[in-house]
Amino acid sequence: MPSPPLPRRLLLGPGPSNVHPRVLQAMAQPLVGHLDPTFLAILDEVQERLRGLFGTGNAMTLPLSATGSAGMEACFANLLEPGDEVVIGVAGVFGLRMADVASRIGARVTQVETEPGTVLDGDAMTETIARVRPAVVAFVHAETSTGVLQPVEKIATAAREAGALVVLDCVTSLGGIPISLDEWGIDAAYSATQKCLSCPPGLAPVSFSARAVERASTRRTPVQSWYLDVNLLAGYFGQERVYHHTAPISAVFGLAEGLRLIEKEGMETRRARHSEAAKVLLEGMAPLGFQPLVDEPHRLPMLSALRLPAALGKAGEAALRRRLLDGYGIEVGAGLGKLAGSIWRIGLMGENARLTNVESLLNALRRELAQSEERPRRD
Repeated sequence: MPSPPLPRRLLLGPGPSNVHPRVLQAMAQPLVGHLDPTFLAILDEVQERLRGLFGTGNAMTLPLSATGSAGMEACFANLLEPGDEVVIGVAGVFGLRMADVASRIGARVTQVETEPGTVLDGDAMTETIARVRPAVVAFVHAETSTGVLQPVEKIATAAREAGALVVLDCVTSLGGIPISLDEWGIDAAYSATQKCLSCPPGLAPVSFSARAVERASTRRTPVQSWYLDVNLLAGYFGQERVYHHTAPISAVFGLAEGLRLIEKEGMETRRARHSEAAKVLLEGMAPLGFQPLVDEPHRLPMLSALRLPAALGKAGEAALRRRLLDGYGIEVGAGLGKLAGSIWRIGLMGENARLTNVESLLNALRRELAQSEERPRRD
């Protein structure tokens, strides 16, 4: 008996985002082996295009065969050993997740925190780095829980001056705004395919600098994860292509097509498209009572965190999101952590950063809010 058809959704939450039809077509191609020369040529192409997107010449730039959270874990598992000092900037839920991962490895974690919706204080990070002298400094470029775009260079410079390696979370930023790992002095970065790359979840683009690879290869103790050990991964994702694991072949086909689409559009055009979509969204949401959480200079164009109208309340906002999903097929994201029940996170990422999608959401929301105002008069 055939499975029932799945509903079509407009995914305007924090991820996943909708996938380009050409990506789906690419994933439907016939399978070949993970050591087949045809597949390895596509893998070479993917790695080279990821280098361009990350803004790096790092040889160890690859699509890790796991989701973005595994990309995070790979960076920390390779660069930290039990007892190592690490300074982590916490500007939201995913900074906290970094701290949790590092703590589980046995590192000594020092957190520098800021209020949700604000950027990390560069001076506070610099002072803490100078005092702690950590092995690793880590923070989030695009904080998905708050919609904050974090300035990178001041913190990265302070870390390198202290002899630390720098880890950057690029999960939401990669493919939406330009990234320059080499220029910024970043040693390890990770992302995910389901956001601005407009591919299904399942792969984690990562990049390790030569300094990071050296740290991993000269550790006192083995990397605690066999699967994520960059020393072993180098055999498969390096020049020799020695078997390590069976790569998710169809997912790599899809990523290759997604990267081709990005390169064809161009990053400057892509950044402008994301910025324009965010601008129109904020202009349309303001008369409905939704206000930006983040000050303008530090707002992410691909993910907007919006304070809710006071009248909605926690129960009301959840019910409204459900009506948008059930009645219009539109998904938006709720707040996380301290911001649960007080904000929405609206993603306009990759293929979804289109004015037609913004108008679809605004029209549905206007209708639902108008109907909510009419209901008490009917009773």
